[in-house]
Amino acid sequence: MKIKNMLRFFFVLILVIGGLLDVAKAQDTVLRKIDYGKLDSLNSKFLNEKRQVEIFLPQDYKPGSDRKYDVLYVLDGGNWNTGLIKETQRFLEEISFMPSTIIVSVLGIDRNKDLTPTHLEGWSTSGGADKFLGFLKNELIPYIDQKYPSNGDNTLWGHSLGGMFVTYALLNEPKAFKSYIAVDPSLWWDKCYIQKIASSKLPELAGLAITFFMSGREGERGKVMRIDTMNTVLKNYAPAGLTWKSIAYPNESHNSIRLKSTYDGLKFSYAGFNNKAMFHPMNGIILKDKPINVWYFSDTTTVNYTLDGTVPTTVSNKMRHELTLTNAAKVTTKNFTARAHYNQVVTGDFIAGKTLHPISKQKNVKPGGFNYAYYEGKWEKWPDFRDLKNPVKTGITNGDFKLDKIRKKDNVAVVIDGQLETKEDGYYMFIMENGEEANFYLGNRLLMRMTTLNSQLCTYVIPLKKGFYPIRLESFHKNEPYKLKLSYLTPSIIATKNGVSIPFNLQYGQH
Repeated sequence: MKIKNMLRFFFVLILVIGGLLDVAKAQDTVLRKIDYGKLDSLNSKFLNEKRQVEIFLPQDYKPGSDRKYDVLYVLDGGNWNTGLIKETQRFLEEISFMPSTIIVSVLGIDRNKDLTPTHLEGWSTSGGADKFLGFLKNELIPYIDQKYPSNGDNTLWGHSLGGMFVTYALLNEPKAFKSYIAVDPSLWWDKCYIQKIASSKLPELAGLAITFFMSGREGERGKVMRIDTMNTVLKNYAPAGLTWKSIAYPNESHNSIRLKSTYDGLKFSYAGFNNKAMFHPMNGIILKDKPINVWYFSDTTTVNYTLDGTVPTTVSNKMRHELTLTNAAKVTTKNFTARAHYNQVVTGDFIAGKTLHPISKQKNVKPGGFNYAYYEGKWEKWPDFRDLKNPVKTGITNGDFKLDKIRKKDNVAVVIDGQLETKEDGYYMFIMENGEEANFYLGNRLLMRMTTLNSQLCTYVIPLKKGFYPIRLESFHKNEPYKLKLSYLTPSIIATKNGVSIPFNLQYGQH
């Protein structure tokens, strides 16, 4: 087993988005189709009109659940923008670069009025951005928060005039959204009006911990948007607490830039989200003068650690891919993301101890597999394994052992026990993965407790000698299928970090 994540290909997304690009050739704020979205509306006092929005709930949303979600507000709503953003968001979610998210497609009536901050000659309805921002902050966001499972953490996305409005919103209502994504914004507007007000507005964003992503195009066509002048203002006046990034893409058009900008902008808004704080082994016993290594497999730049159990800060030591422990320690790691409520803290106890000594081999056991007992019930929670009687099936965990193939698929309890033979002296690391709830005992010592909160992976390092050790694995599975796996690393292969199944000839049971 390699304890690393794999990313999916971007190819499927390109195919999906390619189909969307043929839908329209110009800015489109008309709803074309309802793709699992809900059309909703509210009467706005700020705008003195009824406004429509389309709501896309996350794929994992379950009615009645108390789970709350971030919200992504899309200006110039409709399939032209929202279709692309919806597919990009889902792709990023699937590869763990951002969480499940509610998408609110804000359908337009007169974008020239809503998205522009001042009135220009030749743009007869222009200059209504202040009222539109009031609508978003004081009417639409509270409406979404009250009616849908929102957690109040919002992102605002806009393209062209919408990108300019995003920048305007950042400067005037920086607390309304956690992240602002301005795609090829029309910052030429009114002789660079936005840049003129930015120098005095930006210092007010100090300490707010918000993000701003802005994209543009390289070359002459990109220069007309005057994004370069905004970059200069940001470099001179952006305060601590505003994390910002500006990208100029080569060989893109005003429309094509939306794809890369949305992908990069959302990733930037959730920087560090995919970089968990988990390390391995998660807990263990350490011998005097026998150091062990703790492994971290993700990007170390956003993770800090301490060895005394205190919660790390941004000035604590940076995590390393291999952290050598020479004494007992309470290792605590924390990953710092662009969204603080996704920061993760993980603590592992590495206690000073002695080598666990083996026992004599039982007379009535032989190699070829541990014993297992399979029980069915109607348990709502972890059953009392001491009271389990009359197993539905018993057997040996040999090559034919496939519990997920046995009749009932849910509400099952399984006990696996026997003796493990070890052939080497030194540190062993045991690994449990892909279960629901489980306990793993070596001798009478509970090494690992798997729960629904840590069911992806549990690891423990312990010093052993050559010989025989009693093992017991208790597992409860309320939902199908049974996929719990136990593996280990022996002293001779522990440096490889590649766990292996316990060989059958080292598994002893009553056959």
